[in-house]
Amino acid sequence: MPLNRIVLYYAFTPLPDPEAVRLWQRTLCESLGLRGRILISKDGINGTVGGSLNAVKRYVKATREYPAFKTMDIKWSEGGAEDFPRLSVKVRDEIVSFGAPGELKVGPDGVIGGGTHLRPEELHDLIDAKRSQGQDVVFFDGRNALEAQIGRFKGAIVPDVSTTHDFVAELDSGKYDDLKDKPIVTYCTGGIRCEVLSSLMVNRGFSEVYQLQGGIVRYGETYGDRGLWEGSLYVFDKRMHLEFSSDAVTVGKCARCAAPTNKFENCSNSACRNLTLYCADCAARPETLRCPQGCETDEAEATAAGAA
Repeated sequence: MPLNRIVLYYAFTPLPDPEAVRLWQRTLCESLGLRGRILISKDGINGTVGGSLNAVKRYVKATREYPAFKTMDIKWSEGGAEDFPRLSVKVRDEIVSFGAPGELKVGPDGVIGGGTHLRPEELHDLIDAKRSQGQDVVFFDGRNALEAQIGRFKGAIVPDVSTTHDFVAELDSGKYDDLKDKPIVTYCTGGIRCEVLSSLMVNRGFSEVYQLQGGIVRYGETYGDRGLWEGSLYVFDKRMHLEFSSDAVTVGKCARCAAPTNKFENCSNSACRNLTLYCADCAARPETLRCPQGCETDEAEATAAGAA
């Protein structure tokens, strides 16, 4: 049986003809039998694709032959084409949707005016240096609140956002103004959201902003579960989550009974289908696999109730 792999990558770089890049990337992926999601804009590319190991290697090699993508960081993980429903390659205003395309400035070397990049080892050095000065480093989660339910950096601030679009209003709300003079480390899955988030924070007067280079993925590869990360990493494919070692703790809690779990399930109400954390027992029964706060009755249920 052939080995399969998934790659996650991004590059912020000016692209004069995003549509041409889209056509090239789609043709390349189709020729190699890859599936996944790729977003392209005038500011760069953001993708995750899976397939056979050999096909993915050929894809990476071909993509890096494009000069602007030559040094692009590629993150590898277990999985394959079966973890994605289809191949999607699209051009968008933003390769990560903060709803602020006019605020982002990108040059050949990446985002202009963002946070200082820190490799995992440098993150620990920063924490030690700040502690010696009597300061604490603030971890700021750059993901959606749902993702943080199953894993996060210890003591991190998790903004109350449902989508990436919510971050601009969240930052402008003033609730984090007391952090503007503190050292802040932003983090996200693979690093891309922090490229934008850190620049938005700098633009709003946060004076000492850092971003974890390579995101949680690189940190987990470096330290496993022996460092400052705890729990599982939410991923946007059929796997739903991954762990960095067998020592990973389960920090998520079932929405019904509070039992430990890292498994998201769709609400059993077909009119809802919201993702929520459930333990195996509660997920096994339709009546408990429903949003605990309540949701609209679906059409099938309403029809059944009327017939009764």
